[in-house]
Amino acid sequence: MDKKKILIADDELNIRSLVSRMLGKDYIVIEATNGEEAIDIAKRQEPDLILMDLMMPQMDGYTACSSIKTDQATKGIPVVMLTGVVHELNKRFAREMGADGYISKPFSADELLRQVKQVLGE
Repeated sequence: MDKKKILIADDELNIRSLVSRMLGKDYIVIEATNGEEAIDIAKRQEPDLILMDLMMPQMDGYTACSSIKTDQATKGIPVVMLTGVVHELNKRFAREMGADGYISKPFSADELLRQVKQVLGE
């Protein structure tokens, strides 16, 4: 069985590296450093899941998520928001933008893997 592909979009290298280490054994992990890059990679590589930071330069996670969810080519890709900004309003807004899940930083490997498997239906 082919490994599923996960795109991690975060401007912080240490977060991208951490997620890659946590998920790299079970999944193919590709990386983007901002929302614009995430949209471009989503269109070209069609990942099975996108883990998206909220606060990024060029384009934030809300805008990128909304763009991905309104594009015919990418709207079926689940997007889970990763953020250090934990607030009910943020969660609600993320859902309104089409997010399929929400993980608060800092997160554990178990929590990340559980959420990824749940969204991927594994």
